[in-house]
Amino acid sequence: MSLGDGRPHGVRADSRNSRKDKGASQSRTGIRDKVSSYKAHHQLVASDSLLRLLQAPVASLMTWLVIGIALALPTGLLVVLANVESVSSGWDGAAQISLFVNKAVSESDGRQLAKKLELREDIAEVEFISQSQALAEFQSLSGYGDVLEHLDQNPLPSVIVIRPMEQQTATTAIEQLYLELKALPQIEQAIIDLEWVQRLYGIMALSKRMTFALAALLSFGVLLVIGNTIRLAIESRRDEIVIVKLVGATNAFVRRPFLYTGLWYGLGGGLVSWFIVTVVVVWLSGPVADLAGLYQSQFELLGLGFGETLLLWLASGTLGLAGAWLAVSRHLGKIEPR
Repeated sequence: MSLGDGRPHGVRADSRNSRKDKGASQSRTGIRDKVSSYKAHHQLVASDSLLRLLQAPVASLMTWLVIGIALALPTGLLVVLANVESVSSGWDGAAQISLFVNKAVSESDGRQLAKKLELREDIAEVEFISQSQALAEFQSLSGYGDVLEHLDQNPLPSVIVIRPMEQQTATTAIEQLYLELKALPQIEQAIIDLEWVQRLYGIMALSKRMTFALAALLSFGVLLVIGNTIRLAIESRRDEIVIVKLVGATNAFVRRPFLYTGLWYGLGGGLVSWFIVTVVVVWLSGPVADLAGLYQSQFELLGLGFGETLLLWLASGTLGLAGAWLAVSRHLGKIEPR
């Protein structure tokens, strides 16, 4: 007769259930330990990678400066374009037609003409500027107020400023409206202010595309710089990589320090780029404000905002990771224990 271990059946069952509960608890504890160990290893590798860069300050600073200057150029151009857009935010692509009223036409007749033109369906807005208003505005903007006060009569004509409807922004429709208004007997001269606005927006659109193309080209250069730097780091640690692989380290384990190194290179370059652009904006803000004051404008030079700065650091960090990943994927697999 076999009694097994000599313990009662109920005791054996309780012991078996206890072992099951203990195994489940160990499983849950094991998952938490793995996650905790994974996080701790990432923190250790990240801090160790940064410490290695700081221990070679000259080489690291040179790499950060190269990356920062490469990123500062397109970033600065985007800041310039943002300021140009800020200046031209009050302008739109619609044409503005200025009608110079014949001096023989009285001011009251000129106002009647402006009211009549305002009733047209193809005109959105009409503004009448009298001779006295035109003279006062010219005196305040030109700086020749003392000279103009000695004139016997006002040399400036009344002006009717026309803004077409939005659906009339097609060039042919605007030209047709311009020819009709120019042919009015009360109008001595008509000027359409469309071409220079279109040219400005065309230049801005072209500048944006060129800036993005330059940013893509310089980003590729940053990838090459970081990739080459990581390649040199891999070669300098070849013996260490071989030993770690001999004791069973996975490729992910070996790859991790180099990826963090690339991330620190990218973030450091982004910080240098932000510093360069910020210093240049601060340096130019004074002269720009003085120039704007000469034109009686309250314009202030805009720098990188919080969102733009965050985007710059995100882009630089991504470039650092991408460059490190390319270098590690290409060169790390060639290092195997013999």
